[in-house]
Amino acid sequence: MARQNADRPIAAPRAIETLYGRHAVLEALRAGRRHIRRVLIGQGVKQQADIVREIIAAARQAGCPVSEVSRSVLDGLGNVNHQGLAAEVGPYPYVALDEAISGPAPALCLVLDHLQDVQNVGTLLRTAEAMAVTGVILPGQRAAGITPAVVNASAGAVEHLRIAQVTNLVQALAQLKRAGFWIVGLDASPEAMPLAEADLTGPLALVVGAEGAGLSRLVRKTCDWLVAIPMYGRVASLNAAIAGSVVLVAAQAARRSNLARTPHTTFSSAIPPGGSAPVSHPP
Repeated sequence: MARQNADRPIAAPRAIETLYGRHAVLEALRAGRRHIRRVLIGQGVKQQADIVREIIAAARQAGCPVSEVSRSVLDGLGNVNHQGLAAEVGPYPYVALDEAISGPAPALCLVLDHLQDVQNVGTLLRTAEAMAVTGVILPGQRAAGITPAVVNASAGAVEHLRIAQVTNLVQALAQLKRAGFWIVGLDASPEAMPLAEADLTGPLALVVGAEGAGLSRLVRKTCDWLVAIPMYGRVASLNAAIAGSVVLVAAQAARRSNLARTPHTTFSSAIPPGGSAPVSHPP
């Protein structure tokens, strides 16, 4: 391992980002989707720890330099929990919308309607990866993108996801409808059906609204139906990350259960002639 001059700043050209945190760095190496310029390990970090050894081994396998630096260099990243590890990497590899929604049937996509809290976004994306979603769609403006903070909040899970960043979310949802998706909005309004009554087995795009504001007006209007999580305790609501995670888990569970009952089921019957999903709840 090379010893790095402690005075050399981490800051690099604009095309380079600095990921921080052990899981974020490890998953970036595992995914192999970004160019990794170098891995930085702070002095005093126990390199015998399992995850640190795994990071060093993965970096060497990828031909990526591993440098030991002063902790002050890592502290220069700001008020973040870097855990003594960072990596200089290329920009996040967003994909085209067509690629984000393509995958084994029935597809399950997550759509974030202008969420800005990086912790909520990171948590939702971690759940999305754990639930094997087909892809994720984010708006390019007035929303959190895939920054190092989001990568860290997701424990690196975003490195394995296909995420599309779009200029117009409503138009993207219309494209999903033409591709045969049902658009389901997570909402607490009286007209939303209880989660337990919703059919989550077909090609589905779950839309989660922004913190506080919920679904934007045009996005809400575009949804085929709305679903709500019943609240039985004293707390009146869940935050966006928890609520979205609950529905993603329920959707994947419904699909697995349906597949177990009818292993040869296809979902083409849910799509009317012309390939566009209707604007009412499926029978």
